[in-house]
Amino acid sequence: MNDHTILLMRQWAETYNNPVYFETDPIAFPRHFMTEYKAGRAGAKDVEVAALLAAHLAWGRRAMIVRDCTRLFDEMAWRPYDYVMRGSWRSDAASLHRTVRWSEMAAIFCRIREHYLRMDTLEDLSVEDFRCAIYGSKPDKSAPNKKINMMRRWLVRTDGKVDLGLWRNTSPADLLIPLDVHVHTVARQVGITGRKQTDIRTVGEITGFFREIFPDDPCLGDFALFGYGVTGQTEINEIQ
Repeated sequence: MNDHTILLMRQWAETYNNPVYFETDPIAFPRHFMTEYKAGRAGAKDVEVAALLAAHLAWGRRAMIVRDCTRLFDEMAWRPYDYVMRGSWRSDAASLHRTVRWSEMAAIFCRIREHYLRMDTLEDLSVEDFRCAIYGSKPDKSAPNKKINMMRRWLVRTDGKVDLGLWRNTSPADLLIPLDVHVHTVARQVGITGRKQTDIRTVGEITGFFREIFPDDPCLGDFALFGYGVTGQTEINEIQ
């Protein structure tokens, strides 16, 4: 990796770790509740639940994600924790978001409720706990767990710009890059990884690269890779 590439990554991270680029992003929903929490009009659990659910729907076109997250929180009367804990949820075969049905969401609500009946926060759950015990997916040690790592980035990073910094018992240094097709494509194009698989080993390679640049906060690199989507191909070509 040449010095110009590293400099470019630093520049992109600084530029795009900015809320102006994320006003129509799924993080807008937990950010809403974080603002309400700081104003005393919502609880920390509202922020946690909103992040968990928005992350679950965060695939596909941004406009569609925002539309369907809005439908979800409208159904919850914008009180996500209370809605989950009341134990009576919409549960039918209609689609909420792409292939995600309301019945699938109801099963997630049930598992969240069961956790909150035992514990006061979701912070202590591992990535595997979120995958299996909350989202209801099968165990898969090779899975990149993009939505879980994204949700954890939202709730842990503490620089006060885009991410929320709600969870203070988890170090940003321990976070993993949320790996989706776009992140993987850019990371390969700039030479961060040569792996073709979108799996946990690739997550480790990309996170390890950014840990060398940002040792206390490797997920700052997520904004650097996002910058490619904004700037386009020109600067990438310049470093190859």
